[in-house]
Amino acid sequence: MDNNEKYSEELNVAVRVVHMACALCQKVQKSLLSATFDDDVKSKDDDSLVTVADWSVQATVSWILSDAFGSENVSIIAEEDVQTLSKSDSAGLLGKVISTVNECLAEASKYGLKSPDEALGPSEVLGAISRCSSSGGPVGRHWVLDPVDGTLGFVRGGQYAVALALIDNGEVVMGVLGCPNYHVKRDRLNNQKQNHIASDISMHSSDVLEVGCVMYTRKGTGEAWVQPLVYGDRKFEWPNFAKQIHVSSIDDAALATFCEPVERANSNHSFTAGLACSVGLRNKPLRVYSMVKYAAIAQGDAEIFMKFARAGYKEKIWDHAAGVLLVQEAGGVVTDAGGRSLDFSRGIYLEGLDRGIVVCSGIKLHEKLIGAVYASWDSSNL
Repeated sequence: MDNNEKYSEELNVAVRVVHMACALCQKVQKSLLSATFDDDVKSKDDDSLVTVADWSVQATVSWILSDAFGSENVSIIAEEDVQTLSKSDSAGLLGKVISTVNECLAEASKYGLKSPDEALGPSEVLGAISRCSSSGGPVGRHWVLDPVDGTLGFVRGGQYAVALALIDNGEVVMGVLGCPNYHVKRDRLNNQKQNHIASDISMHSSDVLEVGCVMYTRKGTGEAWVQPLVYGDRKFEWPNFAKQIHVSSIDDAALATFCEPVERANSNHSFTAGLACSVGLRNKPLRVYSMVKYAAIAQGDAEIFMKFARAGYKEKIWDHAAGVLLVQEAGGVVTDAGGRSLDFSRGIYLEGLDRGIVVCSGIKLHEKLIGAVYASWDSSNL
């Protein structure tokens, strides 16, 4: 099988199910924003937020992948477990998840996928979620799913992403990133840089944007693509409406835009500010929830993404796998702060990460930033 065909079937299914998941998330977010916080949101042990969407997306993706490729052949690494949903006081929450999953799966034919013969019950939904318990590793194929990346962005009406990747023998070989609130330029041939990342842009204010998209790629193709989400009665068509995306050609730091996480707990803003100053970045940083930062680099809306977590924080592979490959195949560069490739072969964590992650649209900016890290690291408090 040549490279043009390898993983094509997996990509075909993955793109379709991420489109489905984005539609699910949009419905849940709409209802969440119009209601008060109740059982739709639960607090996890790590004080992050989990919504109905997290569990529903995980169950939906798990069921579709298992149906398409056989449950015995599918290994899935994902963020959520069934511990909270299985508690006796979570019956109402579980009911909402079951209803949401079945509503989504009933629409599968719209995306060219198969629906279950009968609606899924509690044991089947919980089983689909709990199947996503693989720990990955260097051998075999493992799907990596973040059902709702950027949960705070999700519950606040901002940016979030649905991320699905495939790891084969330790390497990320396919990545799909759904960004339901990311505004995409309809004319990707227009190279004039416009930032449409902020969530406060009206979704109905301009006809020059598509609201929401799915980006996807396969390793070694040198191609990354974007599709608008499917709205109304329109059916998903493959590969119609897809346009190729590329990283920005800007290599002058003074003109470059850089992204970083919103939350200070996830990245040291003062250290990245110092790096930005030392390499001559003048634009104010874009603080964005979720892997939408990778999407922004991949399609040329920003040039740099830096993340330097505080001591003790371990990066998880589902927060990066799909986005990293997307940027690389779109022409960008992704390494740790020591200039080494990220290692996705060692389980659910990015083990051996050197200080932080540096993502750039091109090698010139990347080399500048890596040099600045080495020059300033000893004086930092990280």
